[in-house]
Amino acid sequence: MGFALFVAGGFAETEHGEVTFPEISTTILEKICQYFYWSLQYSRGKETDFHIEPELTLELMMAANYLHT
Repeated sequence: MGFALFVAGGFAETEHGEVTFPEISTTILEKICQYFYWSLQYSRGKETDFHIEPELTLELMMAANYLHT
């Protein structure tokens, strides 16, 4: 599991400059980043649909649960 370790009052991620999500594949993490980018543009009035490939749906739901989003 991806638990953060405390290092001198902070998180290990801060010291190393790296965050890992061992339970989320690269493909799914990329799709999540694409969604955040799309969402930012959509909030500015750009009305488009965000396409999700059906085969990614289950993994995306599991990642959302893992990330609590």
